[in-house]
Amino acid sequence: MSIALKLQDDRASLYARLKSQAMAMPNHEWLTCMISSWCLGKSALPDYLGLEPEQFNGLVSHYFPDCRIPELAPSGIRPDFSRMLERDDLVNLLKHYSQSDGFESDCIIGIIVAGCLGNDHLWQDLGLLDRSQLSAMLRYNFPELAAKNDKNMKWKKFLYKQLCEAEGLYLCRAPSCAVCSDYPKCYGPEN
Repeated sequence: MSIALKLQDDRASLYARLKSQAMAMPNHEWLTCMISSWCLGKSALPDYLGLEPEQFNGLVSHYFPDCRIPELAPSGIRPDFSRMLERDDLVNLLKHYSQSDGFESDCIIGIIVAGCLGNDHLWQDLGLLDRSQLSAMLRYNFPELAAKNDKNMKWKKFLYKQLCEAEGLYLCRAPSCAVCSDYPKCYGPEN
């Protein structure tokens, strides 16, 4: 039985229908949430969830085989190809810390990186319900990297800070976060 996704559905009902197709694994839970939001135009993810078309089709056919999920972003967001070097750096960072190798990991990395290229908090750009979902997803897939965020820095800022530090770049004006006037922008709540 095919489950057609209707754009007029609300996120909760769409999530419930997708959830009935997903396997009971942590990544599937987060994928279900992200795809539900994306289908309703409630994320910054571009066409194919930011994945390559073959990856996207493999993800849908494997995890949501009876669902017709659109390939093009209902929000109309398109990839920003001017940020491809940044994209590659983020992919390499996440691959370095990935808990596992394989198709699922590559999809999670691709989607997270596409979310990083959005303009809001990472959890919002991914279409997750709140920051705690993003934190759990990062702890599950990249435990060593997530553990480095011991001061609870906002995730997108944290990932970019990791890129800068890997290149030996320290662009912050203050000698430490504790004395920085922008501290609330990096470490405050993400409502």
